[in-house]
Amino acid sequence: MNPNVSKVASLLSDPTRSAILLSLMDGRIHPASELAFIAKVKPQTASFHLHKMLEANLISVEKHGRHRYYKLINSDVAKVIEQILSISPNSPVTSLKNSREKSAIHFARTCYDHLAGYMGVQITNSLIQQGFVNKVDLNFEVTPEGSNFFREFGIDLEEQKNKRRAFARCCLDWSERQHHIAGALGNALLVKILELQWITRIPNIRAVKVTSKGKTELQKLFNINVE
Repeated sequence: MNPNVSKVASLLSDPTRSAILLSLMDGRIHPASELAFIAKVKPQTASFHLHKMLEANLISVEKHGRHRYYKLINSDVAKVIEQILSISPNSPVTSLKNSREKSAIHFARTCYDHLAGYMGVQITNSLIQQGFVNKVDLNFEVTPEGSNFFREFGIDLEEQKNKRRAFARCCLDWSERQHHIAGALGNALLVKILELQWITRIPNIRAVKVTSKGKTELQKLFNINVE
């Protein structure tokens, strides 16, 4: 029996559900009330859609007292959403706020658990140009020089390779139309850059903002000019 593709497709095609799923692409857990606010629907409506997505195994829920918190069920779902975004037309810009959010998301954002957008692609390209990683088919391989770089940067490659997931896969960036680094290594890079406070998260959207310190350090390490 073939998988029921139409069921999942119908879930993703609904504007409310797609808004909720896109907000969950930041890789964090969100309360139902926040997801309702982001999707611009009533809490009861959001609960209905969340239940549908739970049934389809697109999301998971954690209960803490009276509150429920939701997240994408795994990175495979995030990967599918990112691929759909890469072939989707751009939404029309209807306000100044909408324009600013769109620019921020295109510039730097989280793609589930790794960095994406212009910044994600530029860091990836810099690692390739400096000879730290090579692209092999749809994966990235770390070179001996890259092993030294990541060790000095504070990322334990053996720890990342031992995780039960892809080590460093190519993820097609829907806004840049180029690959950025996903998988365990992509996640480790995002976590490290957040720890160093080179970037900070922007509330309610999955865009991230480069700090003043980050502008200096990203230029120094990856030769990225952030205006």
